[in-house]
This record gives sequence, structure tokens and C-alpha cells, in this order.
Amino acid sequence: MSLLVILVPSALLLLAAYRVYGGLLARLLRLDPDAPTPAVALRDDVDYEPIPPQLLLGQHFSAIAAAGPIMGPILAGVAFGWLPALLWILVGSIFIGGVHDFTALVASIRHGARSIAEVVRDHMSRRAYVLFLAFVWIALVYIVVAFTDITASSFVGRQQLEDGASVSGGGIATSSLLYLVLPVIMGLCMRFLKMPLWLATVVFLPLVGLAIWGGQKIPFDLGQALGASDATAQKAWGVLLLVYCLVAAMVPMWLLLQPRGHLGGCFLYVALAGAAVGLVASDRLVAGDAAVVYPAFTSWQAGKAGSLVPMLFITIACGACSGFHSLIASGTTSKQLRRETDARPIGYGTMLLEAMVAVVSLCCVMILAADSPLVKQKPNFIYALGMGRFLEILGVPAAIGVSFALMAFTTFVYDTLDVCTRLGRYIVQELTGMTGRAGAWLGTGLTAGVPLLFLLRPNLDASGNPVPAWQMFWSLFGASNQLLAALTLLGVTVWLWRTRRAAWVWLVTGLPTVFMYAMSTWALFTMTATKFHTADGFVLPGDPVPWAGVVLLALAAVMLVEAVRAIALPPDRGHPQRGGDDVPSLAAAHSR
Repeated sequence: MSLLVILVPSALLLLAAYRVYGGLLARLLRLDPDAPTPAVALRDDVDYEPIPPQLLLGQHFSAIAAAGPIMGPILAGVAFGWLPALLWILVGSIFIGGVHDFTALVASIRHGARSIAEVVRDHMSRRAYVLFLAFVWIALVYIVVAFTDITASSFVGRQQLEDGASVSGGGIATSSLLYLVLPVIMGLCMRFLKMPLWLATVVFLPLVGLAIWGGQKIPFDLGQALGASDATAQKAWGVLLLVYCLVAAMVPMWLLLQPRGHLGGCFLYVALAGAAVGLVASDRLVAGDAAVVYPAFTSWQAGKAGSLVPMLFITIACGACSGFHSLIASGTTSKQLRRETDARPIGYGTMLLEAMVAVVSLCCVMILAADSPLVKQKPNFIYALGMGRFLEILGVPAAIGVSFALMAFTTFVYDTLDVCTRLGRYIVQELTGMTGRAGAWLGTGLTAGVPLLFLLRPNLDASGNPVPAWQMFWSLFGASNQLLAALTLLGVTVWLWRTRRAAWVWLVTGLPTVFMYAMSTWALFTMTATKFHTADGFVLPGDPVPWAGVVLLALAAVMLVEAVRAIALPPDRGHPQRGGDDVPSLAAAHSR
């Protein structure tokens, strides 16, 4: 069977979902193009700044995509087969993930571009608000740990290709460093030289391609420079990436986040288009190159991966549904949304685009034989090798294609890392009440500093063997991320029910809430309980992961109780026709 039989219907289904279900959601939420958004009403050109939807769409897409829609589908596809992974990506993104992102964004702009946690405070309780913030901050820490480590692993070693060529991790590091410089220059040109967006894109996007090509010519091998092993060099890169997070989270958005987000979004479009064209060309020109080889279903119980239910639904987070998206939507995107109607393409549309990234990533597993040694590679390299194979059909040398894919992977993660750190800063400032520069540095330092402890400590499995930090924290990240999605949907459901009292609320957001809450708590409890009960009986683990699981489960349980109490309260009387706060209250919201 050809990969096109998978890829084309998936794309058409997602497009139809955007037009039909996305349009229905827009009507239910009553988006008003004339209502002043927080970006307009509270504009300060630092955090609040209305920008064109095409620029915001790329920035938001790049921020939410990250490594999740690559790693999750590949890990789940290898463990359980490609069919369960594909079904969850498509159904989950349309009816759960897209709804989650869209409603979270609208809830935020209806509440002064405040976070989902503050929406929870308005419609549930102060206690629920504090618990939600604590949950989010813990989840952000694990996201930073997992993504920093997997990115650092791309900067070391050398990947041998089937044609005898090789890709240097030092070359990927060089390309990544060059990529970070380009958005800063682009931001300065747009800010002070008034360079229009289209011209900036035409100038700087090809320079990203040049950085990919040039990186392999001038590799920056940190291990060689330090006279250290690849493992030590990887830890050093992890430290440097966290230093980058510390700086990037403090600079104005126009200087780095917005231009880099736009370039990253364009990069994502190119990656998707290149893979699609390569698949079409391979199907027409080289029979068998685009054939599905990997089994559609492997096993219900997949060793360390666990049982298909519930582990499939937490292994594939981004690409189907991700609580992290609500943090982006309500943390940075809502502060830049120019019109309410832009929420449909940016909130719902980008989730479906991310689903296509996940489908393409899954295709990289489908072309492998079940007994291929590549199946045991790290997910980022499986993705890179698959993309390289697709692009090679178009005449792109394998080494350049793999470098492009690894650079694309790194691009996604950069956006996630500094946005996570920025959001962590907001949370710490809110919890401590420190709103000045001291609070900003404290919040940023804690959010980047705690992951540093996890990256530098030795991570060992039950047998005492070293385990990569990303691998140790990925399952916890997935479970906490999906539980965060459930709590976000829970908060949105309470808000919509208290302000609208419409039956559709229970179908549109209520059912997804129940499903995500059940799957994520089931998975988190399973992962946590096994650490406390071994063959020798009850033990107190020294590993911080299960203790974090206990804390997250407790927070989620109390949040559920608070939500049930809030639903039983009388409806909100403020602005039931629009389902939330109106913009005249934005100044008061901003002052808080």
C-alpha cells in the first residue's frame, strides 16, 4: 500500500474538519470581528502587540509544534503499529485537540488575554487557581527537561547514512546557532528599517536554508573543543540551551519570539510541503519507495511502552491533543491577536496543521521494516532519516535532507523552550506577587534552573544503567501534558456552562474533558504506582519522577472537586451573550 493512500485522505479530512467543524465552533463561540481584543486595548509593544494573522499563525504554529508531533507518533507507531497512532491523531486533533486550543484562545481573549489559570480563578475559586498554576509550572519544568535533552543529543556525534555519507551533530549545532542570529537581525530590520514582512521573509528564509547547508561545512564540535566525550558534550549543550532560555524569555517579543516564530512557521510549511512532494514523486517515479512496510498493528501490550490503552493517548500528545497548547494560546498568542475571528485559523487551524506534521512523522515509521535496526534509533533521527529519504527523491542529497530535518526538529524545540520559560516566569511572578525586574529574573531563573538539576543528575533505570533524561521524563511529560489538557478543558467547560447554560457545551468540551481526564489519570496512576510497589513490596523511590506523579494526581483530584462545586453555582450574569468578560474590563484585568 502506498503512503499516499494515508497522506492524501488525512489531509482532505483535516481540511474538511477545519471548514465544517471549525466553522461550527466559531458560530457557537460567537466570534466578533469588531470587538477590541486585548492586544489592541492593552497595547504596550512588549507583551501586548496586535500583529497580522499570517505572522501570528506562523509564530503560534512554530511554538505549539515543537518536538511533540515528531517524537510522540514515532514512539507510538513503533510500539503499537501505525494504525492506532493514525486514528488517534486524526480523531483527537479534530474533536479534542482543536477544540481545546480554540476554546482556550477564545477564553483568554474574553478575559483580558489572561491565562487559563486566571479564567479558572474567575469561574471556580482562588484555591483552584493556585492549584492550576502549580500544576502548570511542574508540567513546564518537565517539558523543558525533555525537549532540552533531546535537542542537545542532536548536537553531538555523527549519523551515518545508507549511501555512505554522514551528518555531523556539530554541523547541526552550527546551523542552529546561525538560525538563532537570523531572527534577531530580522526583528531589528522590521522594527527600525520598517522592512515589510513579505520582504523580510524573502530575504531571511533562504538564509535559513544557507545556514543548514553551511552548518555541515563548519561544524562546531563542542566535545572536541572541550576535549570531552559526547555524553559530557551533550550535558554542556543542555546547559547552554537553558542559558538561551534564560535570555530569550526576558527580551521583547518583537526582537526574537515574533520573527523567529514566523521563520520557524515558514520552515514547518517547507518541511511539510517537501515531504508531501517527495512522497508524490517517489510514488510516481520509484515504485515501492513510498510503500507502507511497518505493521499496522503490533501488539496491545508493547513492553516498556505499556498497554495501548491508556498509553497511546499520552505518548502521542502534540499532534492529537496537548495541554501545552493552552499555555501558548493564553500566554503569548492571545496578547497578539488582532481580531477575534483570527482565533479560528490560529487556534483550530494550527492544531490541524500540527496533526499533518504528526502524520508525516508517522510516515517515517511506516516505510521501515519491523526488523530494521533504524526502529531502535532515537525518534528525532528516525524522523530525519525518513524526511531525508523523501527529499532525496527530489534530488536533495541525503546528508542535506537529514540536516534539514534535524534542523527543523531543533527549530520547533527552540520556540517551545523559550516560550515555556517565559510562561514559567509569568507563573512564578503571579504566585509570588513580584512583578518588577527582580520577579522576572526570579521566575525565569527558577523555570530554567530546576530543569538544570534534572539534566545534570545521573539518570539510571532499575538496573542501574544510564538512561537519557528525555527518555526518563517523556512518559511523565506526556501524562502531565494530557492531564493539563483535561484540566484546561475542565476550566473552559465551567466557564462556558456558567456563562451560556447551553447543552452543546457538554458535547463540545464536556465529553473531551471526560476522555482526557480518564486516560491521563489512568496512565499517570499506572506509571506512579509501579514505582512504589515492587516485587519486594512497598518502597519509597529515590527517583523524583513518581513523586511528581503523586503531586500531579493530587492537584488534579482537587481541581475536579472544585470544578464540580463551580458547576453547581448559579450562572454568571456578566456577559452571557459573548461567554466571558468584555473588553471594557481589560484595563482592570491588566492592572492585576
